[in-house]
Amino acid sequence: MGGDHGPSVTLPACRSFLDAHPQADLVLVGTAEALAAARDWPRTTLVTAAEVVAMHDAIEVALRRKRDSSMRVAISQLKRGDDGQASADVCVSAGNTGALMALARYVLKTFDGIDRPAIAALLPNMKGGFTKVLDLGANVDCSAQHLLQFAVMGSALVSALDGNEDPSVGLLNIGEEAIKGSEIIKAAGELLRAAGAAGQINFYGNIEGNDIFKGTTDLVVCDGFVGNVLLKTSEGLAGMMSQFIKQEFTRSPLTRLAALVALPVLNRFKDRVDHRRYSGGALLGLRGLVFKAHGASDAFAFERALARAYDAARNRLLDRVHDRIRNTLAAPAGPPSAEPDAAAPPAQAA
Repeated sequence: MGGDHGPSVTLPACRSFLDAHPQADLVLVGTAEALAAARDWPRTTLVTAAEVVAMHDAIEVALRRKRDSSMRVAISQLKRGDDGQASADVCVSAGNTGALMALARYVLKTFDGIDRPAIAALLPNMKGGFTKVLDLGANVDCSAQHLLQFAVMGSALVSALDGNEDPSVGLLNIGEEAIKGSEIIKAAGELLRAAGAAGQINFYGNIEGNDIFKGTTDLVVCDGFVGNVLLKTSEGLAGMMSQFIKQEFTRSPLTRLAALVALPVLNRFKDRVDHRRYSGGALLGLRGLVFKAHGASDAFAFERALARAYDAARNRLLDRVHDRIRNTLAAPAGPPSAEPDAAAPPAQAA
């Protein structure tokens, strides 16, 4: 029900996802009217909810007034029942980010040792791969300890997605030197260097904004304010490229000819930087897998978010994050309540 377009986008995306992933099951959560179109879909369970969290709703409205919202019911699918089983392994939403974060924290709780969840996503780099970045908007104000926690959780994300057990971590700053940056950034640098010296993370050092797209490090850590500005700026690149190509085809015959010759290269670059291909940011630190798709997602972007969440569940991202936190931040041992069972059936997305 979430996002700027609601079921007109999410339902076609879900159907395409099912067609492309024959081993996956879906749990669709929404109003009875919206779910009617999916009544006869294969490998699909329908769960009705009476209320919807709007994109403009305040967090307290989502938490206290709309107790039967589709967002809350979807997140609740990750909680285990008396039999130890959950209805779904991962939840995906394009809805209100603040409400999603607050509800996920309330319903699922965070791992021991984690104060705040963080949103992590992928950005393409010049090496042909992806740089993972967090936080991208969940936490505007962060302490040095929070940034250390983000580095630990992000390292687990890289390990799960890329199979890289020792990913390099960069701290986003205004310069490479340790003496630069705010007091919080300098304190965070000290914590990260100490964790690196102890072999808990692979800390590269401070990096600058251009290093993200160079692929200097596998993971980049920053606060949510900086990360969200970075994300929105990079998302505008694909739109700028599309507009540039259109403009070149409307100029003189000579520029149209030149644009036609360069079109294959331009289109490949446009596809490479198209933020829709990398839709789906993981909310790390929770006792359950929750993925956030962009509110303006079209059907292609939302399907990509579903696919990314499904891959994360299959690659045991939750287990990896829990293990990294326990080993690095000295959190008390013990399995989390919403941790997926390795022997569970194919992943289901709510």
